[in-house]
Amino acid sequence: MNKLVFFLGPAGAGKTTLAKAVASRRKAAFFDMDILLRPAADAIMTMHGLDPTDRDSAEYKRLCRDLGYRITMDAALDNLGLDSDVYVVGPFTKEAADPGWIESELKRIGLTLQDVIVKVVLVTLADEELFRKRIQGRHSPLDDWKFRHWELFRSSLCSRTLKWPLPEANVALIDNSHPDVAVTAERVEQFIYNDDNQGDKA
Repeated sequence: MNKLVFFLGPAGAGKTTLAKAVASRRKAAFFDMDILLRPAADAIMTMHGLDPTDRDSAEYKRLCRDLGYRITMDAALDNLGLDSDVYVVGPFTKEAADPGWIESELKRIGLTLQDVIVKVVLVTLADEELFRKRIQGRHSPLDDWKFRHWELFRSSLCSRTLKWPLPEANVALIDNSHPDVAVTAERVEQFIYNDDNQGDKA
């Protein structure tokens, strides 16, 4: 049975780095919403005379946000049923707060929560200062808005609410503050595959 694993959390928490570290140890399809949406977002923002590197403003969210999640989930769902697990990376703030969202997504391809093992890794960091340091360390123009509007952006760093009807054992809050991502990746791998008796690595 496929595992559909979500890596959710604020910008700077290290979702992508952590998910890639686990994916390098296991056979998994990997879908990062930021990467999948980037070409379309650049074009859409430019067409509207807006900053193509903006990924945080109200204008970006109005024009691009939902498109990004649709692209990402269509790609992820299309890979369910193949001989690999599926890792999905993104904030998913609104989606995580909707109890019916995950079931409605699976229904698109005729599946239910009984057909797929859905697990969620809620990625966070120890404190706000570490978020700032990690984001600064990325040296990405996509983060410029965050620093210009830090007081507004910092509200997104709070803990996520997950309301999907999943077993408690299928959700893990992971502090990604350790400087060696391999240490945290090992914990996450154990969480994802702790119910896998075979657990053969790719």
